[in-house]
Amino acid sequence: MPLPALRPRPDATDFIDDAALTALLARPSDPARAREAIAKSLGKQALDLDETAALLTAAEPDVVAEILAGARRLKEEVYGNRIVLFAPLYVGNECVNDCVYCGFRRSNREAVRVTLDREELGRQVRALEDQGHKRLILVYGEHPRYDAAFIADTVRAVYETKSGPGEIRRVNINAAPLDVDGFRLVKEAGIGTYQIFQETYHHATYAQVHPRGTRKADYLWRLEALDRAMEAGCDDVGIGALFGLHDWRFEALALVAHALHLQQRFGVGPHTISFPRVQPSLGCELADRWLVSDEDFLRLIAVLRLSVPYTGLILTARESDGLRRAAMGFGVSQIDAGTRLELGGYTREAGDQRLDREQFMLGDVRSLDEVMRGLALDGHLPSFCTACYRLGRTGEHFMEFAIPGFIKRFCTPNALTTLAEYLADYATPATRAAGEKLIEDELAKMPAGAPKDELRRSLERIRVAGERDLYQ
Repeated sequence: MPLPALRPRPDATDFIDDAALTALLARPSDPARAREAIAKSLGKQALDLDETAALLTAAEPDVVAEILAGARRLKEEVYGNRIVLFAPLYVGNECVNDCVYCGFRRSNREAVRVTLDREELGRQVRALEDQGHKRLILVYGEHPRYDAAFIADTVRAVYETKSGPGEIRRVNINAAPLDVDGFRLVKEAGIGTYQIFQETYHHATYAQVHPRGTRKADYLWRLEALDRAMEAGCDDVGIGALFGLHDWRFEALALVAHALHLQQRFGVGPHTISFPRVQPSLGCELADRWLVSDEDFLRLIAVLRLSVPYTGLILTARESDGLRRAAMGFGVSQIDAGTRLELGGYTREAGDQRLDREQFMLGDVRSLDEVMRGLALDGHLPSFCTACYRLGRTGEHFMEFAIPGFIKRFCTPNALTTLAEYLADYATPATRAAGEKLIEDELAKMPAGAPKDELRRSLERIRVAGERDLYQ
């Protein structure tokens, strides 16, 4: 069955001006301008394109060091030391696209195609719940089978699946662009964030890596997807680019342009920004001209943190555990953990990665428990919190809290209660010890008074009375 011929609406706007972005990046380094941008960001104000470009073009080592330090400070002031954890769950890898960087592309005859039915989906969800996960992002190829009704049904199925004390409290989705009616349907199913990556914002590169005759070849249909999603009521959306296809500075500046577009049109910027780097995938060979070094990658994260202070930054398991550890302090607020990309992989024993069943190679293959322990030992606060979504602190309401930095008042207590749940229900002894010490360290930082006393009571209710899902 062919996909319906969807096209951008007549009033759709291509707000990515390649020439203008390139011209901004061609300007010489301006230390004074870069320092002004850092100061503005530390005042909890989003940066414009000119200011972001000043950070991206800074060449002086001392200015680059100030960019990294500013991002570290801003992350602590807005989000504290908490890191939200989630897991990706691939529902199906059938795809009509032929993206040259993707192991699931339609011309790859070696890829094993799988679509999870409701029974198999339930097994995967229970396996994730038995690890301790509370937040998932469901991932789909672009195929007639994966229409809005199918996506909505899988979202409902995840919410309905329980295992012991486990439950999934927030389901995000990464799926192909829908029309407004399709977005309304998946929103009604209870999705959290709708995430879509433009992959590359550079028009010529986009055409090169997305062959003609495929749905994904339509640049504007994809670019306008989040406008349609927000019109349909999906006020939490995530943007991203795949770094390694074009100049990383251009892609970073374009991501900020996208965030500014959403903010200007809807009063709400993106809930998250993702910045994965290209990784090896089955049968894919890309030139290394645009590959991003670790040093530039850390700076990329810092610039995004400073440019869009209110937005969560997602660092995926594409990266090694060492790189993720190094990057954590520069603005990252979400990571995946215990990740398996293989369709149906969460119920199989861990082993060598199977690229014929995976979209790309993972860099961090640690278990959720290992990641939790590592975060705690490094002083990061692991969180499975979903309170904002369930209390309506989404979209514009979330930004009202997040932009001034007030979200930290909610994030830390809710992170501690979800951490206490994990330690009681799933943690190994070593992780439990590290986590309990972290909880006490966090409590010691809090001023005396009602909120701290109330939090201690909540922790006691979790540990002793066995209560769950306590949040504010």
